[in-house]
Amino acid sequence: MDKETKYYNALNLLYQSDYLKLKKAKERFSNWESAWQPEKNKSKDADQEWQRLENLNIRLILKKDKIFPPLLKEISWPPFGLYALGNISYQRPALAIVGTRNATPLGKELARSFAQSLARTGLTIISGLALGVDESAHRGALDANGKTIAVLGTALDNLYPKQNEGLAKNILESGGAIISEYPPNQEYHPQNFLIRNRLISGLADGVLIIEAPEKSGALATAKFALEQNREIFVIPGNIKAQNYKGSNALIKAGATPVTEPEDILNYFGITIKSRLEKSIAGLNQLENEIIQSLQNNQLTPEQILENTKINFSELNKNLAMLVIKGIIKESNGKYYLS
Repeated sequence: MDKETKYYNALNLLYQSDYLKLKKAKERFSNWESAWQPEKNKSKDADQEWQRLENLNIRLILKKDKIFPPLLKEISWPPFGLYALGNISYQRPALAIVGTRNATPLGKELARSFAQSLARTGLTIISGLALGVDESAHRGALDANGKTIAVLGTALDNLYPKQNEGLAKNILESGGAIISEYPPNQEYHPQNFLIRNRLISGLADGVLIIEAPEKSGALATAKFALEQNREIFVIPGNIKAQNYKGSNALIKAGATPVTEPEDILNYFGITIKSRLEKSIAGLNQLENEIIQSLQNNQLTPEQILENTKINFSELNKNLAMLVIKGIIKESNGKYYLS
């Protein structure tokens, strides 16, 4: 911890994350330590507030720090600092997946399946941990053992919604991250959720919209994405369905319609071959043996046994895991690469 980080945290809490006040203070005093001096008697001690962060195991990453996400530095109104749990480093391309909290079962299924397929190829999935589309996208990335980052509209010590605390734990355990620009112990303001949407799009190379009604936070994210020169993908839907009013309007305005994950992969130049290469990275030895035996083949378990010499119980277990991971498929008793 350096002094700049400590004093930024104190100021951010004092100003309730008011961006204009923080910007004015930085421009006037050039550094956070100097900006804190006139304000130090208006709030709790800066050292006490820093101790709170340490007690919660929360890191504060300033814009000047090397690990601050480079894409966020490019946007209008970039955060001066990010509070983080977990590992905020991620590989690109990254895709934000957002949509309505009141998603239909189909919308949730689409969010989860798209996220799973894309995360399996190495894309990082960004979303907001909200109910509906957001949580389904995070779960899809976790299904593929992929990287996912959740951006909150609340402080990290006030995770919202409470129903997704277990999901947040799973994200951290999988090597992902939960981030916010709001300091612990800050009051909750409803408008913060719209404000944080600029970070969801800002962290990503593109945004996928799933089920966005006419009045939807996802449309705000799309607007930020447009301003940030990010690609906007939209899954089209029934023209009479309320959950697709905003989605279809985006397509009419020029957003890219997509109907399968390959549409997004093609945009990023990820080929089927490179998808398979990324999919099999990190598999165990037995799984790799099965993959090798299935190259350009459709085989029964008995034929795979002959090719690999894996014992029957281990074969069944590893075949099941490869199917779950989506790397292979089974049809009429034969297995083949997805």
